[in-house]
Amino acid sequence: MNQLAKAIGEKRKPLFTSDELASYASALKEKFGRVITPEPTGKRGRCRLPYVVADEDLDYATVHKTRRNGRVVKVEKRIIYGDKERIEKRLMDSPSVQINTSFVERHNGILRQMDAHLSRKSLTFAKSLRYFEAKIAFIAAFYDFVRPHSTLSKNEDRTTTPRTPFMATELTDHPWSLEELMSVYVMQ
Repeated sequence: MNQLAKAIGEKRKPLFTSDELASYASALKEKFGRVITPEPTGKRGRCRLPYVVADEDLDYATVHKTRRNGRVVKVEKRIIYGDKERIEKRLMDSPSVQINTSFVERHNGILRQMDAHLSRKSLTFAKSLRYFEAKIAFIAAFYDFVRPHSTLSKNEDRTTTPRTPFMATELTDHPWSLEELMSVYVMQ
């Protein structure tokens, strides 16, 4: 969340979607919220403690899955922060069109595929948090800048042009080489 908040700065916050892990909502509110300090009432007793409220423009929705006998029998979408109409409008402008966790699950799957430390039921473990974080950052940069994605590479005339996620967001105009990525990555 710290890196995301730093990257977007004062720009519009993205629409967040996830499963119902409670720490997501509290982390979003902590990073994209403001502290309210209640005014003293003048009455006896302890003053009310300051509390955090989510920013008005924070949009966050979750997917709630009801299971019976290990099978999903019902899926509900719940808006945690934000305005329903605004979230629906943002969804219409997104590739997904509905509240789901497919993008974050795909991201987690790619990370598990590219790093054995994140694989389930693996005997590997990361010995140093510093190197682990650097490796994850490199994997993310490779995925976004170097590796063309087939779904992004399709043209309307049924031809293909290699495109990366950062090309799709117009942050770069070509797939980077590993040499180009490493020259930027090592400099930081």
